[in-house]
Formats: sequence, structure tokens, C-alpha cells
Amino acid sequence: MKMTKKKSTILFIISLACIIILGLISGIGIGKTKTGSAERIKLGLDLQGGVSITYQVADKEFTAEELADTVYKLQKRVANYSTEANVYTEGTNRITVDIPGETDISSVLQDLGNPGTLQFITYTGVEDNPDTAENEAVKVWLSGSDIKNAQAGTRKNSTSGAAEYVVQLTMTDEGSAKFEEATTQNVGQIIYILYDNSIVSAPRVNSAISGGEAVIEGMANYDEADHLASTIRIGSLKLSLEELSSKVVSAKLGEDAVSTSLLGGIIGLLVVMAFMISVYRIPGVAASIALALYTIMMLLVMNAFDLTLSLSGIAGIILSIGMAVDANVIVYARIREEIAAGRSLHEAIKIGFKKASSAIIDGNVTTFAIAIILILRGSGSVQGFGQTLAIGIVLSMFTAMAASRFLMYMFYHMGFRKESYYGKYKERKAFDFIKIKKITFPIAAICAAAGLVIMIVFSATGKSELNYSVEFKGGTSTTVEFAQDYSINEFNNTIKPVIAEIINDNDIQGQKVNQSNKYEIKTKAVSPALRDEIKSVLVDKFGALPDSFETVFISSSISTEMTRDAIVAVVLALIFMLFYIWFRFRDIRFAASGIIALVHDILVVVTFYALFRASVGNNFIACLLTILGYSINASIVIFDRIRENVKKPEYKNNLYECVNASITQTLTRSIYTTFTTFIVLFVLYIFGVVAIREFALPLIVGILAGVYSDVFISGPLYYLFAKNKKENKK
Repeated sequence: MKMTKKKSTILFIISLACIIILGLISGIGIGKTKTGSAERIKLGLDLQGGVSITYQVADKEFTAEELADTVYKLQKRVANYSTEANVYTEGTNRITVDIPGETDISSVLQDLGNPGTLQFITYTGVEDNPDTAENEAVKVWLSGSDIKNAQAGTRKNSTSGAAEYVVQLTMTDEGSAKFEEATTQNVGQIIYILYDNSIVSAPRVNSAISGGEAVIEGMANYDEADHLASTIRIGSLKLSLEELSSKVVSAKLGEDAVSTSLLGGIIGLLVVMAFMISVYRIPGVAASIALALYTIMMLLVMNAFDLTLSLSGIAGIILSIGMAVDANVIVYARIREEIAAGRSLHEAIKIGFKKASSAIIDGNVTTFAIAIILILRGSGSVQGFGQTLAIGIVLSMFTAMAASRFLMYMFYHMGFRKESYYGKYKERKAFDFIKIKKITFPIAAICAAAGLVIMIVFSATGKSELNYSVEFKGGTSTTVEFAQDYSINEFNNTIKPVIAEIINDNDIQGQKVNQSNKYEIKTKAVSPALRDEIKSVLVDKFGALPDSFETVFISSSISTEMTRDAIVAVVLALIFMLFYIWFRFRDIRFAASGIIALVHDILVVVTFYALFRASVGNNFIACLLTILGYSINASIVIFDRIRENVKKPEYKNNLYECVNASITQTLTRSIYTTFTTFIVLFVLYIFGVVAIREFALPLIVGILAGVYSDVFISGPLYYLFAKNKKENKK
């Protein structure tokens, strides 16, 4: 179909109307329930609050390893609610579960269940002898610790085609062997599933089952299957738990955290759009519309998939926004180059998108792979970050490569065909980046190594290498009731600074217990003298009730297993990037240069945390993961240009000039992308609450380190590797 000006205009107006409608849905929702609106997105404990449940271990004797294993498995269980849920110990025999976005305690308790003892048994037909400790009337084949997972499912009956509701069981390696023995010896018999000595299911064994997977049939509906699966999951804990208390708690960051972050985000996006339009003109308008579509779709998808948005989630969105802008910058720079080369505008648009696609795809594939690895191997907030990032990357690819391309052609067919509407390409003389490596490399090495040196010095003087937060190291939790009803904002602005001055530390978390004047105040472990001083000040200055104080020691909410999962995920991501870049560029020197530049960026961020003693918690992990994805994408853009230029006659035998020219040609992209991402973070820093600012600042340091390594490290380092290889061959 031939595209005319009239058809293009109508199509553009329809497209714009669709975007506006989607925007209204994401803003105000549909119907009385406001389905699809942004306000229905589940927020994390830091932004919204939620339900807090404290359990007490019922077992009289247990080990620290069993307690840690129970905490880790509970973390996996509550991840069904949200990846941002926290699980940590209080004292020596209590476990607290914090679930964001929930307010109905009864519903949560009913769904989560009461963690108890799970057994798979058969009845022996022998009467129990009361004089012996063992119950001879039953044979216990499996216990809860032998079950790895249980999930409700639906399948079609092979004969009737009707829906059947089942529970799919997965055993551990040890449990798999036990289950095979149990089913082999009890074909045609019933194996009873007991939860706290009550029968919750009685499936009949149809045949011997090996392989560690089984299906329980016969559920009347999905809810029944889901309830049984939940009971089996919670019963697979090593320790039996009893509910001690449950309450609804407020957001950690206060009521203004969401509104100020939202305002900052909107202003940041508007500034980015204004910048893109001023620099790229018509393509900038297309990019701005595509960016608006990306933001709207991101909100709708988070709503649809019931994802939890926390500070780490905001980091994932910022990274994907940066990559969406980056993709547009790469394309429009290519279009300008093609126009300057004498091609028609239509050809320039077509070839510009084609030439830019390899760098965009490679950069997004590596970052998307990072996200998938974090989802599969990470846990807690790391997994949540991966989910948000994965969705953001897919949407940014769609808006940059499909929506933006569509809009560019619409503008062209609507009559915007003057080359001046698309900006003018200015060819710059290649700067000698390799020559100044004697200056830039030492600067990079000093900045990267400084953090390690500072950490060693702190460790040698008896202090912690980094300023680990309560989330990482644990501390104390003090519950106190005030005579006055302080809001969370009043606590953060008036009470929290006073406590911080006493303990000389800003890492303080305050959560208000809803419908009461009680607060849970979490700090690092402090001496009894400081605890007494805090109590005295809270009583004398803020009207705390003297008899209401209750202090317990709490463990880190980022367990050893969660830290291990995060490290494994990052290592796997780095290995994947190494092999992917090697595969795509057919040269391991590209991969090695990119990874070294990436390590530099991460170490610079670590230097910032070490030098300024910034609090190291969940946000630290999110910050490093953001830099991980951001920096490798930027290096790939330069590598892609080197790969393209090295085939040209003028550079075929002159790698030195080829690398310098490639870095110079992509310099505008590096500066513009860094600037737009910087703008979003800077506005968040200006308008955000204290915790938002503490989160945005290290990210700003990371992206500045990233642009430095892209320009001054990755390209020159590749040249050195390639030069040494040639010299060795000689």
C-alpha cells in the first residue's frame, strides 16, 4: 500500500490517540476498581509498607544451621507474594516475615499457613506400643525437608478434555530416592500426607515413581490445589514455627517517598524529551513519543504481572530508560551520517536503523541475559531487580526499534522531508585517545584501587571494611510506643536525626505499626549505654512511654544464602557476557576489554561507598547491578563501530587510527546517553527523600565512571591487546 500524506497523518493521529488512551488507563484506570492504574502497582516495604508476622520456633532443640535454612526457605516461600519480602531472625528463636503491599493480615496468615511438621506416611496395621518412643502404627517415608517445591497446576483430561486441578511435587535428591522406595512398595495403596498430625491429602499410588517429580490429582478446583500446595511448601521447613504476633506496618521512607519520586521521574523525563527534541528535532519528537509509550507500557505491564516496585525496581527502570534513549541516539546519529554521505532522507532512515541494529541488539541481549540470570539464580530484591529490568529491556527494544521507526516513517510521509529537520552531522577530527593512555589508565587504576586500599585500612584499624547496613549485618530492633501519634514523615525528619546523632550512624529504619502510636526502630547493634541514652531522649523529648520499650537483636534481612545467590548470579552474568561478546565479535580481545572496563566501573562505585562510608544494603546490590548492565552496553557500541570501521580501506592496516576514529565517532552518543541518564538521576536526587538521594548519588558516580571507561579504557585496551597479538605473531 502506497503511503500518502493523508493516510500517514490519519495513522499518526490514531497512534497518538491510542498512546493517550493507554496513558489515561495507566493514570486513572478503568472502572470503579481503577484497573490498570499506576496507583494499583504493588510497592515495596520502603515505599508502601505491608504485613509483618513474627514466628517463634516450636522445637526445643535446633541448630543455627537449621534456623538459617528455615529463614532461607521462608524467603523463597514469601517470594510468591513479592520478591521484595524480607525474612530475618529476632533474638535466638524468632523469625519475622515482612511482606510489602499487603494489609489483610488474616488473608496472609490463611494463605501462608502456620509452618508446622509435614510427613508422608502409610499405616502399618500394627497397634502402637505406648511404651516405645516410635509409633509402630505408621511408617514415615518422607518429611518436609525432602520436598523441594509444590505448585498448583491445571491440565486437560486425556479422555474427556475437561480441566483437572493438580499439585505438582518436586523432591530433593534424597527425597527422590525415598519417594521412589515409598511408591514402589505401596502401588495401589494410599500414602497419607500429614500436616501437624492432621491428614491434608490422601493420594493413591498408581505406579512406582522415580525422577523426583510427582502429581497429586483429585482437587475440586484450583483454590483447593493451591491451598494444598501452600501447605506442603510451608511444611517443608526444617523447624516448626508458631505465630507470635502479626501487624500492619507503614512505609520505611514515609508517605512523601512515592510522590516525590514520581514528581522527580516526570520532571526528569520531560527534561530528557526537551533535550532530545532540541538536539535531534523531528527524530527527537519521535523519540519523546516512543519514550512516553515506553513509560506507559512499563506501568501497565508491572500492573498486569503484579510486580513489586521498590528502590531496586526504580533502578531497573532507570537503566532501561537509559538504554531506550541510547538506542534512539545510536539510530539518529547513524541517520545523520547517511544524510551527510549524500543519501536521500528515506534511504538514510532505512540504512540508519539497519546499521544501528547490531549495536542495539548486542547491548540489549547482554543486559537482558543479565536480567534472566538474576531472575533464575538470584533471590529477594536481586530477583525483583531482574524482573523489572527484563521487562524494561523488552519494552525499550520495542519502542526504540519498532515504535520509533514507525513514527520516523510517519513524519517522513507527512511531509517532514527537509534535511534540516533531522539535524546536521558534524564530522570531527579523530582525537588520539590511545596516545593519552599513559594518563587515563593510571587515573582509572587509582580510582579503582582506592576503594580496596581504604577497605584494607579500615579493616586493619578494627573497623568494618564497608559501612554495612542493618540489612546486611543485622542489629537491634526496638519497639516503642509514643503518647503522640507521629507520622512516618515526622519520625524521619525529627526523631531519626536525633537517634543518628547519638549512635553516629544514619542507617536507621523506622516503621509505624498501623492504627497505633507504636514504632519499630531498627539500628545497628549498639552498646547498652547508647540504648539507655536513646531511651532517655525518646522519653524526655518525644514523649515515649517508659514501660513500652522492647529491644531484640535481629539478623540481617540479606541472608548468607541470598548474598551467595547474588554473587553466583553476577559471576554467571559476567561469564555469559564474556562468551557472548567473544561469539558476536569473533575476537576475545573485545570481550576481555569490556569485562576489564566493567570491573573498573564497579570498583569505582565500591570506592565511593568505602570513601564516604555510604550505607551498604539492598540498594548497594541494585546499584552495582545497574552499573553492570549500563556499562557493558556502552562498551559494545564502541566495539561495534570498531568492527565496522576495521573493514574500511583507510583503516584496514591501521588499527591505531581505526580505534581512535571509532571512539570519536561514538563520543557524541556516549556523552548524550550519559547526560540523559544523569538528568533522570539528578532530578531524583533533588526531589527525592533522603533514602532516594542516598540511592541516586552512587548511581551517578557509576554512570560517570562508565562513560570514562567507555571512552578511555575499553577501546585503547582493545588496541593494546590486538597490537601485542600481532607483535607476538611476528
